[in-house]
Amino acid sequence: MEKRAVFAHVDHTLLKPTATWEQIKVLCDEAITWGMASVCVPASFVKPIVETYKDKVTVCTVIGFPLGYDTTAAKVFQAQEAIANGATEVDMVINLGWAKEGAFDRVTEEIKKVKAAVGSKMLKVIVETCYLTEEEKIALCRCVTDAGADFIKTSTGFGTAGATLADVQLFKQHVGPDVRVKAAGGIRTAEDMEAYLAAGCDRIGASAAIKAYEGRN
Repeated sequence: MEKRAVFAHVDHTLLKPTATWEQIKVLCDEAITWGMASVCVPASFVKPIVETYKDKVTVCTVIGFPLGYDTTAAKVFQAQEAIANGATEVDMVINLGWAKEGAFDRVTEEIKKVKAAVGSKMLKVIVETCYLTEEEKIALCRCVTDAGADFIKTSTGFGTAGATLADVQLFKQHVGPDVRVKAAGGIRTAEDMEAYLAAGCDRIGASAAIKAYEGRN
């Protein structure tokens, strides 16, 4: 695939705890130059990006990140603040303990509340597949679908493993028709990105997309 066609599906990501404003500006400049789908950044950078770049770049941020065990009220507040500061996409981490307990109704209800806080903006739900059984993954597909979220997302990139093609294929089989799939975590080569798009991903979270396509058209 032509790299701009791939980059149009990439959330250009910098979520390292040591990220600086200078690094974030480079990320935004690259996203604008190459037509990335968004920049995915820590919440503290949302407002400065919007003030500096206006509508030149789509801003995505993360909440309940990376462990997911913030209270629902805290996640709702984080989502509301992110949208108020100018984010148009929010990636939330589910409460993994609830998933492991089989408390999927609680997971669904929390996603619903965060989606209500996000409103018409985009909500992506991170389920952190490396900690889940296949049965739990299928159940979470139902949670995300029933809660009205826009995306199911494989991973934070901070867990014990990241995205797999098998998980993307499983999601595609079990999410509702209005739920799209985002793969993230460990996707570092052009071949990987193209394989995930071919498998049905609409978005890819990646910090190394530009490097992966160096020397390619």
